[in-house]
This record gives sequence, C-alpha cells and structure tokens, in this order.
Amino acid sequence: MSNHKILTIDNLSLHEFDSEAELIPLLTPEDEEEMIKEELPESLPILPLRNMVLFPGVVIPITAGRDKSIKLIDDANAAGKIIGVVAQKNEEDEDPTKEDIHTIGTVARILRVLKMPDGNTTVILQGKKRFEIDAVVSEEPYLTATISNFDESRPGPKDTEFLAILDSVKELAIQIIKESPNIPSEATFAIKNIESQSFLINFVTSNMNLTVKEKQDLLAISDLKARALETLRYMNIELQKLELKNDIQSKVRFDLDQQQREYFLHQQMKTIQEELGGVSQEEEMDEMLQKSKTKKWDPKTQQHFDKELSKMRRMNPQAPDFGIQRNYLELFLDLPWNTFSKDNFDLKRAQKILDKDHFGLEEVKKRMIEHLAVLKLRNDMKSPIICLTGPPGVGKTSIGRSIAKALGREYVRISLGGLRDESEIRGHRKTYIGAMPGRIIQSLKKAGTSNPVFVLDEIDKLSNSNQGDPSSALLEVLDPEQNNSFYDNFLEMGYDLSKVMFIATSNNMSAIQPALRDRMEIIKMSGYTTEEKIEIAKQHLFPRQLKEHGLTPKDLTIGKRQLEKIVEGYTRESGVRGLEAKIAQVIRNAAKSVAMEETYNKKVTDEDVIKVLGVARLGRDKYESNDVAGVVTGLAWTSVGGDILFIESLISPGKGTMTITGNLGTVMKESATIALEYIKANAEHLGINPDILSKYNIHIHVPEGATPKDGPSAGIAMLTSLVSLFTQKRVQKNIAMTGEITLRGKVLPVGGIKEKILAARRANIKEIILCQENKSDIDEIKPEYIQGLTFHFVKEMNEVLKIAVTDQDVKNKKNL
Repeated sequence: MSNHKILTIDNLSLHEFDSEAELIPLLTPEDEEEMIKEELPESLPILPLRNMVLFPGVVIPITAGRDKSIKLIDDANAAGKIIGVVAQKNEEDEDPTKEDIHTIGTVARILRVLKMPDGNTTVILQGKKRFEIDAVVSEEPYLTATISNFDESRPGPKDTEFLAILDSVKELAIQIIKESPNIPSEATFAIKNIESQSFLINFVTSNMNLTVKEKQDLLAISDLKARALETLRYMNIELQKLELKNDIQSKVRFDLDQQQREYFLHQQMKTIQEELGGVSQEEEMDEMLQKSKTKKWDPKTQQHFDKELSKMRRMNPQAPDFGIQRNYLELFLDLPWNTFSKDNFDLKRAQKILDKDHFGLEEVKKRMIEHLAVLKLRNDMKSPIICLTGPPGVGKTSIGRSIAKALGREYVRISLGGLRDESEIRGHRKTYIGAMPGRIIQSLKKAGTSNPVFVLDEIDKLSNSNQGDPSSALLEVLDPEQNNSFYDNFLEMGYDLSKVMFIATSNNMSAIQPALRDRMEIIKMSGYTTEEKIEIAKQHLFPRQLKEHGLTPKDLTIGKRQLEKIVEGYTRESGVRGLEAKIAQVIRNAAKSVAMEETYNKKVTDEDVIKVLGVARLGRDKYESNDVAGVVTGLAWTSVGGDILFIESLISPGKGTMTITGNLGTVMKESATIALEYIKANAEHLGINPDILSKYNIHIHVPEGATPKDGPSAGIAMLTSLVSLFTQKRVQKNIAMTGEITLRGKVLPVGGIKEKILAARRANIKEIILCQENKSDIDEIKPEYIQGLTFHFVKEMNEVLKIAVTDQDVKNKKNL
C-alpha cells in the first residue's frame, strides 16, 4: 500500500456522520486488480458490525466496544492484520451468532488501531474484496468461519451503457455534494479523481444515506453493472430529498430573516416615535387601561377587558394577531356601553315635527305618539320593534329620521337589501385575519349611544346563501325578550339592544320569514290619494328640488292645477318617488333657462308641463265597449299600490269548455271555476237557459297578459261577467267591485281596500261593491278621500247581480 495516495478530509461523506474522519484512498485500476488477485485464506476471524457495511476499497473507522471484538482486533493486529467484516442482521444483538450475521461480507485490512481513554478501541479498516461464509467453525473467543470468493462479473471495456451509467453516477455525486451543506467542496475533487470503476460505485454506495439492509443488498449484487444502476436509482432519490430539504430550509430562513428584519425596524420605529414625542405600543396600552377606567362598565365587562388587554401585552407586536387584538380593544373602548341619550318627552313638539316632515300617515304618527306617552310615564319601557310596510315611495324610511328628531335620539340606518351573509349581522370571529364586528355593533359605535333610532331598511329583501341565513340572525336582534344580551361573534360578549328603537321597512310582508314577522308590530302604510300627493309636492317635494337645483321660490313657482296635471298624467304609483322625478325635470328646464339667461315663465303653466314632460301618457282608464256583455271592472292590489283591471268574457259555439287567459295565477283560475259552477247550479234562478251552458264554449280574459295576476279579489267580478254574458245584459257604468265568492254564493272580504279605493277614484269610478265585512276598512279612510264615491256592501252574490247587471240588453244581442 506504499504506492497508495492517502487523502485525509474531515467529515467527508454523502450523508451526515458523527464528526468522524474518513480516509479515502484514491485507488488506481492497477491497485484494484492487485487486490482482486490476492488469495483468500481458508478461514478468517469474523468481526460483526452493528450499523454499517464495508465495501471493497473503502476505508472506514469503527469503534469496538465488545470484549470479543477487542480481542479479535488485538489478535489480528498482532498477526496478519486480515479479518472478515460482516453486518449484523439486528444491531441490538450484543453477542451475535452465526444466525445473526449476513453471509456476504468484505475482507478487510487493519490500517491502524487506536486505544481510546474510555476503554474502547478505534480501528481504521480498508475493504479488500468480497467473500461468502461457507461455515462457522468456532464462536469462541470470537467468530471464525471458512470462506470462499464472491466473484464479481464486470461489463466489457466497450460497454457504452455502463460507461454512461458511471458518468451519471459522478455527475449526481457532484450535485449531491453541492446541495449538501455538510459536505466540504473538496470532496468533488476526490470524486473526479477516482479512476477505478468498481471503487467509484463502492465509494459512492458506502457514503450514501441508506439503511444497513439496503447497503447489504447492494453488496450482495454480483453484477457490477446491475449494482451501478441500483446505486444510480438511490442517488436520484437522495438528490431529490436534499433539494426538497434545502428548499424548505431556505423558505424557513427567509421567514425568520423577514421577522427579524421587521422586529429591528419596529424597534427603530419605537425609538424614533419616542424621540419625536410619539406614543409607543406600551404607552398605547397604558392609555387603553386608563380610558377603560372612565367607562360605565359592570364588573364582568371590566374583567373581560382587563383579560384581553393582558393578552395583548404578551403578544409579539409583529404577529398578525396583534393588529386584530388592538382593533378589538379599540372597538371595546369606542362602544357606548350604558351610554344613553336623553329622550325629549314633549309630545306636542314631537307631533309638530311629525306633521311638518310628513303629510298624512296618521296611523304611524298616532302609534309613535302613543309610544312616547307610555315611555314618558314608565321611563323604562323596552322599545318596540315596528315594521312599516307599504308600496315604494310612501315615506317608510324617512319617517325613522323624523322619529329620531322628535325623540332627540341619534339616527342610524342599515340597508338590508340583498344581504346574504350572516356575519354581516353577527360579525366574524376574531380568530380570522381581517375580522370585523357585524353591522349592528358597527352602527352603535358610530351612533355613540345605546338607544338610537335604528332603521332596518328593506328587511323583506334579505336572501340566503351558503354563508348562512341573515333573517334568522335578526331574530335575536328584533326579539325584545332576547336582545338585552345580543351576542356578536367579534365582540364575544352580550350587548344590550333593548333600549334601541328598531324600525323595519318592507314592501312585501309575505317575503319575510314568519318567525321574524311574529316579533314585529306591523303598521301598514297605504298609498297616497291625488290630493295628498298634491299637498306633499307643494309642501315638500317642490321646495326641496328647488334647493337642490340652485333655485329659489322667486325663480320658479307652480300652481295646484299644474301639480294635479303632473300627478294624474305622468305618474301612476302609490308613493311620490316618480312624482318627485317629474318635478325635478320641470325645475331642470327652468334652471337651464336661468343659467343661459333665457326668458321663461316663472310660474309653470299647463303648456310648460306638456313642453317639458311631453303629452300625458297615463290617462285615466276608460270603460270600453260598455254595450258589450261580459265586461266588468275589478279592483286589484299590487306592490306599488292599487289598480283597476278589466275582466272580459266571450262565448262561441262548442261543447261547454272554459278557457282562461291573461297570465292568471291558480287562485284566480279557481275563482273562475267557482263562478261557472255556481251559475250551472243556479241557472234557472238567474234566468239562464241551462242548455246554453253545454252548447257554447266560454273564454275569460284579463287584459295586459304580460303582467302576472293572482289573488282572491276577482271572484265577484268574474261571476258578474259570466252572468252578463249569458243573459246578454249590460253591466252598470262607472261601477267596480272586489271580493271573493263561495259555491254557496256568499261574498267574502278581501284586503288592500284603501289602495283599491284610491285606484278606483283615480279612474273616475263612482260606485264600488264590497263585502259587508269590509265596511270597517272604509271607516278608517278620511271622508274627504272618498267624497263622491258610493259604496254597496253585500253579503250574497244575488245582491251583487241586482246592483251591477242592468235590465238593458246590449247592442247586437246574441240570441242564445
């Protein structure tokens, strides 16, 4: 071995070793051939290794601690220094026998023996060639076995595939050395200078991060090419693991460096703030503590705040949760806990404010004054949950502002239209980044008091989604028995909402969840009459639009007649929103003339209205073909107020079938069926030939088929239409009717009476037929609104027919 070059490199390996030194002989092919030709003795002492496998040509240091192993090394070192090295099957065995060791091992030469201070012996071994154990001849004082050669088959010198495999092994080995931070770069030099093909494979295999079993399996492969391929496979796995490990470590190192950088920057910022007289985080928390002592908190709330503040003091200022915790404590301090505005109980003043801001709405005003009166007497009454329902534009939302002004409370409004996330009401849990309280708590923070007037606008337009049901979340808000401890997810504490005056608004009560509807006091707001609209326009809309367009009453005035023309000719609605838009259009025309210094009429005339708004598009509904049998005027309720509708009937020769058209709903179709069956059952009493019913087909139509229609209000109108058709008697002029019927001929009451009456009056109808039980609805309408109308209250269908169907035959009477 004198001609061997020995290179000593600390910690050189393709995996992490325990800070041991390895000796790497750079064998030449000639050295390797010499080692292969060496003759093996018939028997050798066998040294079992616990956790490593020795390969030919490789030099490794081992530590011997077992008595048998020390004895073997001492004897061999004194003799020929040749031993057999095999791996144990189980490294836990202290005294392995022939069954506990592998049969394939490596002949080793002892290069050096070192006695350590702790009594162990360190020996440096160099692998020579492989052998196979034939038989164990003795186990004392150590294992001795007869052995034989374990020959290795090698590919030819011109095997290009094998040469390519070797090149790949070298390249991968160099990449692994570069990727591993524990392997010095000098190892690359060693890999490049290995000339022996077999030693290259053995050296790389010995130093890979493999288990003892995997290395033993490689040692037992007799074909060098096959062993090289298997080694290459393991090397690819090792390289992938190293790249993944380094990628993870670089990410962790970057995060840590970023945190350290932010920490130092924050520390510098703190110092700069203190130098400039600013507030540091500690001072900020101390200020929060001092501010909390001025709050009107009960002991439980104060204890919760102190606990959360203490939690914030323990947090790292660079942690994301620190910002959330600070926002939480700031919200806690800004909320108006037990802070209430003083109510103004001057009921006469409140009545004046309500009358000034809103024309009409007597029922709503009356209810508000009653509530103020009770509140004045008791001073601790829970605020009711009022729901104002009615068509758009009648002043549901604006009345909340007037009530707040009358009470002297803060005014808060939340639009619930299209809201579909429950967290908008209850808030997010503050464990999430970007968490916020719900709209209820946010609005109370803005109001600054715990007893504002709270308007929940468009409560009927809440929707559901996979984020929860907001209408169910409102149950706790609007329940007077529960809202004294409303729980917000972000606040994590109950908040008292019992002093808040909630006013909800809706257009359609049927769209509201029944449980939610049950918790509210419903106040219906009907549409305005023409007279009311004119007064509202005169007192409110026209002055407001003048101001918004930069004009004064000296620049433009409008008379009652012109307002009536706009109301009747250009708007058809229950509210006044469209009316205000038309008035704004007229004022804009005047504003243009003022800005361009043109002459114009400072008092709006009828011609000005037509010039600006065009020809009136919405004339009153007229009765067409009064001389035709089967045409009746009915009254209907819609979401934007009342309306009139015509019901037309026609007969044609056939087999007695009935066809219904006009986009009617199920209830109206049932009304038509009931009316026809009633006529069939009472044909002779009604003066109708029963044979006609089986010889003619009937067609009932309600015009404007594009508009869906449904409801029970058209029952008596359909019956009257059919009787008029079969008797060929005309229906009274200027008469309308509404009510449902039964098979017995009874007339049943219906709803929406005020809206229907207003629609009839707009159409110049003079007489109206209603159920006797609807008389109470008429009594609630102001007498001036129904002046000129005649009401017929009936109980039976016979009474309806006597009033509505005349004795006069129609023109072009059909002979049925």
